[in-house]
Amino acid sequence: MTTTSTTSTRATRRATGRPRSTPQQRRNFFWGLVFTSPAIIGLLWFTAYPVLVSLYYSFTSATMMKPASWLGLGNYEALMSDASWWSSLSNTLYYIVVSVPLGIVVALILAIMLNLNVRGQSVYRVIFYLPAIVPLVASAVVWLYVFNPQYGILNTILGWFGITGPGWLASPQWAMPALIIFSTWGAGNLMIILLAGLQDVPQDLHDQAKVDGAGVIRRFRHVSLPFLSPHLLFALVTGLIAGFQFFTPVFVLTNGTGGPAGKTLVSGLYLYQNAFQFFKVGYASAIAWVLFIIVGLGTALVFRLVGRRVYYGGA
Repeated sequence: MTTTSTTSTRATRRATGRPRSTPQQRRNFFWGLVFTSPAIIGLLWFTAYPVLVSLYYSFTSATMMKPASWLGLGNYEALMSDASWWSSLSNTLYYIVVSVPLGIVVALILAIMLNLNVRGQSVYRVIFYLPAIVPLVASAVVWLYVFNPQYGILNTILGWFGITGPGWLASPQWAMPALIIFSTWGAGNLMIILLAGLQDVPQDLHDQAKVDGAGVIRRFRHVSLPFLSPHLLFALVTGLIAGFQFFTPVFVLTNGTGGPAGKTLVSGLYLYQNAFQFFKVGYASAIAWVLFIIVGLGTALVFRLVGRRVYYGGA
């Protein structure tokens, strides 16, 4: 009877594709959990727990001064009629629409230049990559002096050509372009990714296209660009996500005010103001979740419209 039952159990396990684990495998699994438990606990406590708590707070009137009371969709309804929120979202979209394509173009041009076989190539690569490793706060402090309308180096250079420089961060018209210029200056990380993509393009395809009479532009368009399309998609998606998370430079360059006249009040800064200046934790949590939904929909739209045109080599 026991033999028949054991045989039946083994047959069931074989049929379901779940072989019985050995004692050694179970010990390995246990000690694996033991050694990875600090990382697992940290992920649950410092990431998963705050995310879930923020979702709960977004439906409450939670502040840093009093306990939370349930509001339902009250925060989201208030958000839809909040003029400052819509202004911050508009500023964020403006920043993304201009800075992301511009950053990709600048990084691509730099990658093409650094892919040329010239003397001192490694030195140039280090020089162009240096801005990407400087901390954002330090970079923003330096650019405060660069954008200074009286003695900043940018207006000084423009003055050499007889051009009167604008007020930059003090001008409602030029404050956001100044932030975009600052973001483009740090295109080193994307430059390295695109440079790696250029070096993955098979040289024999370039040689064949050259033999067929294709010029430099046509070889880049029909040979290099298809192989770069996965890297460009990555740059577009990560740039979109980073654009909605844009916070540190605008906080330092505008002293956390989003000025002048609210022209640099992006969504990330508006979230910070509600949470840590106005202490409206529930309202800030609602902003965070709305931004999460927008980023998710935007990413899905990018994959829907652009992802299908990506060339993955022989795949």
